[in-house]
Amino acid sequence: MYRLLEGARAESLPGKDVVYRFLNESRYNWRRFYQLLSLKVVGRFEKLTSAQRIRVFIVDDSVMGRERSKKVELLARIFDHVSGRFIRGYSLLTLGWSDGYSFAPIDFTLMSSAKVKNRLCEMREDLDKRSIGYKRRMEAMNPKPDAVVQMLERALNAGFSADYVLMDSWFTHAPLLQKLMDKGLHTIGMVKELKQRYCFEGNALSLSELYAKIPKNPKAEIMGSVRVQTLTGLFLKIVFVQNRNNRRDWLAILTTDIALDNAEIIRIYGMRWSIETFFKVAKSRLKLGTEFQGRSFDMMISHTTIVFTRYLILEWERRQNNDERSLGGLFYLFADEVNDLDLKTTLRQLMAFVLDLLPNKPKNRESLSQLLNWISDLPSYIKALFAQLGCES
Repeated sequence: MYRLLEGARAESLPGKDVVYRFLNESRYNWRRFYQLLSLKVVGRFEKLTSAQRIRVFIVDDSVMGRERSKKVELLARIFDHVSGRFIRGYSLLTLGWSDGYSFAPIDFTLMSSAKVKNRLCEMREDLDKRSIGYKRRMEAMNPKPDAVVQMLERALNAGFSADYVLMDSWFTHAPLLQKLMDKGLHTIGMVKELKQRYCFEGNALSLSELYAKIPKNPKAEIMGSVRVQTLTGLFLKIVFVQNRNNRRDWLAILTTDIALDNAEIIRIYGMRWSIETFFKVAKSRLKLGTEFQGRSFDMMISHTTIVFTRYLILEWERRQNNDERSLGGLFYLFADEVNDLDLKTTLRQLMAFVLDLLPNKPKNRESLSQLLNWISDLPSYIKALFAQLGCES
């Protein structure tokens, strides 16, 4: 933005104050704008994708740090899983759509903290409670599992569709899995050794206890799987795989689709990596969280929406430029010139080829006898073709 305002076109552009007032406005429905845009782009992706290809929703969060900020709306102490400590900032909860080739972020919630003691600043008090800005501030203080369900509900109501929901181990808890199943959404996600217990053969077992009980192949990457139930009765399938970073360790991936093959579970879960790539590109290349440093929550929402829009347009351009295409009308012209051979013509050409070979090998009486026996066992309409070929020759 600053480069544009300082360039030769600055006279035809609005001033910096106008831009900031626009970004700080709490009445603009940025979510609706982005939802319509992403729905249009994903619809174009759908046309380029086979109907048999798996489509997934991907849920993940990433920390947007504001370490030097003090008076920013809903600034909170957020736990950073990468550094393993609490930092000042927000948690960007993101919902994406992917077909395994393209990734499209379709919604996000900028999360503060649900705990008052972790919030360093509260929301402004003079805000109209009917405005979009007020609703998004209240949404930021919800628990993350509730925010995940709300995002998926909005996506389904808008017209997005997917076969599975992929998520990391921070979200694969029984209550959330049950809520998604109630909406007809199967889940595939990583699961770690926590306090969760799974019912297996009448016993409530931890993840490590399950691993010890199942038959497994320690030399294979997919070591084994087991079907279990949660304490609330939800059926799950847990697949144990080798940890590539530590061959003596294992990882566990669960799914609510118990009919799914082990290898297919691993393959589909691998599609989750596209959201990690998105976060990396958005922060390092598209200046997510660093281009604007406003104090209002509305500015952070508008800035994040603009960054998501940039990524969506770049992803669309990449798909347009890299997808293989046919030659259009030229393809059909070539296809019209190539006539398919019918069965009768094909058999006749095959028989002619066989008869041409026979005079060249008169000494091979055994092969000739086998060929004549084979011909005698053929249906009568095929024998007639041999007769026609004999007359023609």
